Amino acid sequence: MNKTAIIIPSHLAAKRLPNKPLLKINDKSMILHVLERAKKTNIRDVFVATADEDIAREIKKNGGNAIITGSHHTTGSDRIYEAIKILNLDHEIIINVQGDMPTINPKTINMINDFMISNPNVSVSTVASKINEKEINDVNVVKVVTLDNLSKNKFLKSSDFVRSITKEKFFYHHIGLYAYKKNILSEFVKMNKTKNELNRSLEQMRFIDHNIDIFVGYTDDNPLSVDTKDDLKRIRKIL
Repeated sequence: MNKTAIIIPSHLAAKRLPNKPLLKINDKSMILHVLERAKKTNIRDVFVATADEDIAREIKKNGGNAIITGSHHTTGSDRIYEAIKILNLDHEIIINVQGDMPTINPKTINMINDFMISNPNVSVSTVASKINEKEINDVNVVKVVTLDNLSKNKFLKSSDFVRSITKEKFFYHHIGLYAYKKNILSEFVKMNKTKNELNRSLEQMRFIDHNIDIFVGYTDDNPLSVDTKDDLKRIRKIL
């Protein structure tokens, strides 16, 4: 049995950049860029979870696996859990690769998977990179806070996820890549959304506020999350 599956949640209803998964980046849709990078990892089982038939068709016609989920989900984690149930997956680890990160490095995905396999008592992990001066005051850049310095090949327990920095000493650019134990996702979807999750629009706060530790690892990789037209222009110059 394969221990790990990758599930890429994707939908067309983004407010700032509508239909973004299907927007072309050098003649290839954004979601296909993400799918191809996920397939370059050591993980064999890769799926796209979506409520949109247009995305599903795009994936299937290019040889990928697409799962149709409900349209009511407000977080990627909730959508992923429905996909797990539909597929009846028996994998121990589920990796959530955001569908709007077309430059995600397959090595970073492998790193987080290796950490989860080597640390069976860890329920949730994510990754972060060095933050630059412009990003510190940018509320669109999520920061992960730790109690010590984060370095290569080292995972630490996160203490918070914030959009604005106040007195925090150790903080990094959070990258929207998560690995979960499958059983913790079944608990997550039953938890009430917390005040911090709603106020910050950060679903990971549901774990933190319910006393579930999130471990964070360092990577030099800093994939651009495409959320605006300016982001799209930048990514088209990169790829």
